Amino acid sequence: MVAPIEPVPAPGTLAAWLSRIEGLHPSTIEMGLARVGVVAQRLQLDLSGRVVITVGGTNGKGSTCALMEAMLLQAGYRVGLYTSPHLIDFNERVRLDGVPVDDARLVAAFERVEAARVAPDPVALTYFEFTTLAALLIFREEPLDAVILEVGLGGRLDAVNLIDADCAIVTSIDIDHQEYLGETREKIGWEKAHIFRPGRPAICADPVPPQSLIDHAQGIGADLRLFGRDFNYAGDKQQWSFGGRSQRRNAMAYPAIRGANQLLNASAVLAALEALADRLVVPQQAVRQGLATVALPGRFQVLAGRPTTILDVGHNPHAAAHLARNLDSMGFHPRSFAIFGAMKDKDLCGIVRALGDRIDHWLLVALPGARAASLAQLEEALAQAGVHDTRSSARKGSEPRSIRSFADVGSALATARGEMDEADRIVVFGSFVTVAEFLRLKR
Repeated sequence: MVAPIEPVPAPGTLAAWLSRIEGLHPSTIEMGLARVGVVAQRLQLDLSGRVVITVGGTNGKGSTCALMEAMLLQAGYRVGLYTSPHLIDFNERVRLDGVPVDDARLVAAFERVEAARVAPDPVALTYFEFTTLAALLIFREEPLDAVILEVGLGGRLDAVNLIDADCAIVTSIDIDHQEYLGETREKIGWEKAHIFRPGRPAICADPVPPQSLIDHAQGIGADLRLFGRDFNYAGDKQQWSFGGRSQRRNAMAYPAIRGANQLLNASAVLAALEALADRLVVPQQAVRQGLATVALPGRFQVLAGRPTTILDVGHNPHAAAHLARNLDSMGFHPRSFAIFGAMKDKDLCGIVRALGDRIDHWLLVALPGARAASLAQLEEALAQAGVHDTRSSARKGSEPRSIRSFADVGSALATARGEMDEADRIVVFGSFVTVAEFLRLKR
């Protein structure tokens, strides 16, 4: 356990609080429930009386949470949602009935978490642990019908897993965060499966779930519901339908969140609602309205106007592969530009390789923060993936591929806009930070 730190006077504004919380623990990430559990016990956190839905997985967590929230709100329920990370404002992480909690409410929660953290003896908490406790405290004090909690990393040792889920969803399992979760899908699946609880619904939307996940769910006696066995979907160009163990939902429009993988996420939500039907009644009209109104910035988000601009926070090869398929499903664009920035602990080569030859012009950007990949690391990743600048060797009349580096997203965007035609497209991707930097420029 990390040595206790001495309490210091707490700041008053949300910005000051967030800055202070970042320095409470010497590590950005330290897996484990012991420290955060001590403070949770001091706060007497209890969400009984609310239906708790925990969502984990490698990709698709945010979309699944947003779809669940939208459908429950349309059904008239009071809903709390905790998700991470945020794009622009921290407040995005904690929502009540679809609205981000204001600064004053967050500061009040932080003050109470801090008081519990330092007495009777100080406990070092990471940023995520501290903010998770604040979100749970806010939810405890609201007369909510349902609480949706997104796992930050893994599942077994994630702070969100302090709360016993009435229903847990694992969206997908792929290789990411290997230093914390293991090098294989089997090890990662085992970690994520620990959000399941004995005797309660356990939904897995991964079409090929690791055996470790299945074994763990069966070992604890969870009500495991697998995609392809217990629930499925079918669709055509106009509409789609869901089939569960005992429930069918037909003639539904596609989710307002774009992307072929969103039907998997929506199916997982409907499988969870089927399992919770005795506690949360969600009529078909609420499902349809939820699908139509759901919004989640940065998940294959296509902005209005021309040239076409696509924002995608995907930051691992699995997410990049989904992005590639979604790009393929779009109409013809003569040239594709990409503003690409990422974290150095990601599989940069794998991300680039997943995009293949879909990008004609790469604009690499340096992102703020110590975790960000340098321009040299991004350039090396493209080289390892077999992507090279061909401007000096392209045959006359052919479109050369270019690779250029920029100090920030703004500089890359200005260059791209100066070169693009209206029929072209630009993809801003690789990290939440890349998309956030773009959105700040649009403010």
